[in-house]
Amino acid sequence: MTFFEIVSILARGAGFTILVTLACILTGFFSGLLAALLFRLDIRPLNWLLHAFTYAFRGIPLLVILFLVFFGLPSIGLPITPLVAMMLSLGLICGAYLSEVFRSALEAVDPNEIMAAQSMGMRRIQILTTIEIPQMLRFSAPGMLNEFTTVLKYSPFAYTVGVPEILKEATSLALTTLRGMEIYLAVGVLYFLIYKIMMEIFLWVERRYAIPGFKQI
Repeated sequence: MTFFEIVSILARGAGFTILVTLACILTGFFSGLLAALLFRLDIRPLNWLLHAFTYAFRGIPLLVILFLVFFGLPSIGLPITPLVAMMLSLGLICGAYLSEVFRSALEAVDPNEIMAAQSMGMRRIQILTTIEIPQMLRFSAPGMLNEFTTVLKYSPFAYTVGVPEILKEATSLALTTLRGMEIYLAVGVLYFLIYKIMMEIFLWVERRYAIPGFKQI
């Protein structure tokens, strides 16, 4: 079996790796955005809950949360699939970090622009959707890219709950062929290719929607 044949076998799990990564990224993005926007309401009891969410999911190791969700919820009558377990663990961990990124980006929006919009009679929801959120997403692009790549690096934990992604395929192949060096080298190559493609797509989107002249300021 050649190295390229090993890569082709492992590539079968690449689809699951990409699926898990994208599902957790979307979960993290929307949960982080929701948390950041709820923080803007400045309601004390709600802020306590949001702080508890961010501290808990940033402070507890991924594997602990993943096992708690995947093995704990069925014990109380809430069976879930491995993909959903990854979304509720890795996805929400990503969301906890992104909520802080988004909060900082919202504070970077020029308050004079908001004041000008209010003076023009724009409603709060209009200001939020047309001024604050678009600029926030642009300001937070580097932080989002960092968190998205972290999600990809943590996606191999999906094999611990039965998702047949790249690492699970590699483990099975290594046990049958005893060619661990070549197999795990191929795993590294595949993860790097996925990372490179994802990064190029994200950087293209960032350039496409960048604020004109912002980097020169």
